[in-house]
Amino acid sequence: MVDGCAVREVDPGRVAAVRERMPAPGDLSGAADVFGLLSDTNRLGLLAALLEGEMCVCDPAAVTGQSESAASHALRLLRAHRVVTTRRAGRMVHYRPADPHVRMLLDVAPTHIGHPRVPHPAEHGGVW
Repeated sequence: MVDGCAVREVDPGRVAAVRERMPAPGDLSGAADVFGLLSDTNRLGLLAALLEGEMCVCDPAAVTGQSESAASHALRLLRAHRVVTTRRAGRMVHYRPADPHVRMLLDVAPTHIGHPRVPHPAEHGGVW
């Protein structure tokens, strides 16, 4: 089986309509950056801990078993990409998710991975 189309566009009207609704390249790049940050289990663990409430760096580090240095570095990356925000209280910096969308991202992922896996037709010799 050859993967490809015999024509450039099967449904030009639909292609044009979808093209108009596509996110801007900069928005796609930003989303890819956020997903890249969330692809690291250490950063994801810190973020999951912060969903329980605002914490100083030492607390999510302890929850996830990371060093404070590693947790601090990871939280700085998440802050730079506006995934978390901070509040300073004297010398202490407290972290929390930047907005409700962060919780939504983390709530949806386990739901998605809990769905039964649908095999690809190629795994069955192209036959269902």
